[in-house]
Amino acid sequence: MAGPPTLQLPQQALRVVRPISLYVRQGPQLGDKFGPHRLPLRVGSAPGNEVVLADPSISRHHMALEHGPHGVVVRDVGSTNGVWLGGHRVQEGVIEEGGRITLGETVLELRFEGEAEVTRLGGELRLGGLVGVSPAMQVFLRTLERVAPTQVPVLIEGETGTGKELAARAVHEQGPEPASPFVVVDCGAASANLIESALFGHEKGAFTGADIARPGAFLAAEGGTIFLDEIGELPLDLQPKLLRALEARTVTPLGAHAAVPFSARVVAATHRDLRRMVNAGQFREDLYFRLAVCPVRLPALRERPEDVPIVARSIFREALQMLQQPSTPPPELDPESLWWLQGRAWSGNVRELRNVLQRAVILGQPEEINAGRLAPALRMATHDDRAPDGPRPGLEEAKKTFERAYLLDLLRRHKGDHHAAAEEAQLHVKSLQRLVRRYQLKDEISQG
Repeated sequence: MAGPPTLQLPQQALRVVRPISLYVRQGPQLGDKFGPHRLPLRVGSAPGNEVVLADPSISRHHMALEHGPHGVVVRDVGSTNGVWLGGHRVQEGVIEEGGRITLGETVLELRFEGEAEVTRLGGELRLGGLVGVSPAMQVFLRTLERVAPTQVPVLIEGETGTGKELAARAVHEQGPEPASPFVVVDCGAASANLIESALFGHEKGAFTGADIARPGAFLAAEGGTIFLDEIGELPLDLQPKLLRALEARTVTPLGAHAAVPFSARVVAATHRDLRRMVNAGQFREDLYFRLAVCPVRLPALRERPEDVPIVARSIFREALQMLQQPSTPPPELDPESLWWLQGRAWSGNVRELRNVLQRAVILGQPEEINAGRLAPALRMATHDDRAPDGPRPGLEEAKKTFERAYLLDLLRRHKGDHHAAAEEAQLHVKSLQRLVRRYQLKDEISQG
């Protein structure tokens, strides 16, 4: 079993993305070309996909092409006849230029064409309550930055616990009206009648217990954002009503006879694969396309282990404040604790990481916690005495990792003031400045 990623300092990198074209090399549309397109790309027989194939052996929603850490990712989205790469049926795989994909009777060849888009990655990138140093997370956050100023509907896909509501709030806060309402509706938290009332509102006496009229989330979010959390849980019989509301930009409260216009941006989120649900008849196709004008996928924590240390440090400080155990300056997690955390799979994602860290702060010895030595308490919090597989980071590397994180936090808290930071760290200001140059912290301080 491979060991956990070695604790590494963030490195500046360039991400170069070129549009792709798909050439039909076999099948009913032999000789056709689709593209160039930018990813993500949806492929199937249903109108509304970016690539629509007239092949009866292809599912309405068959395949998605997305950016991945190692290239273009091919993903089967619940097709009947499967996605085939190199003679093997795959649920997910990476394809290179010139690679061929078989879908039913159709064979597609992928080519990179068109002008490249170059993005500089590296350091910390923060957006609202989200932060990332990994390429996967930085691509996600930069996509949110681009889409936030618009009014297009956004569909955020991702596993439970990844932070989809934080992403939706970031879209709202970076949008044109950040001071306007942000209204959340959990589409799987109540009965169909209560969800319908929560969405569209009701008149007094519309049903038993409706003692007063309520406006509903669409009207409450006027001028702002309505966040439809876990949209995949919305009952099938409510989906046509939601679609009509989105298309007409009006809602009719329960018990009312007249429609009321609304003006709110729609952001939806789900841990389910809605395209699979469409193929299975569990989610309306027209509603999917209405919501997924801009689909984005929030990567799981195990897909971005580089982010574990920075996320853990932030949660650790929050836990100290919540449990009224603050210290000045706030302690940094020691290298062994970070190594232990980074070696875990975190199937529950950031939510699980937060729960474990909070329990560890409660269970740990105060003197150990205030020194940032959390590894023994983490083992108690998870009932797991095993060390992660793989070698520990070397002593010098661990020292550098700790020193860099300490300096970056110190300088951000002092808003880049070297003299104040040097005084707190009990260093000569010239020594501090040498360390800033050594660790190339200047640009990252300005991003904080």
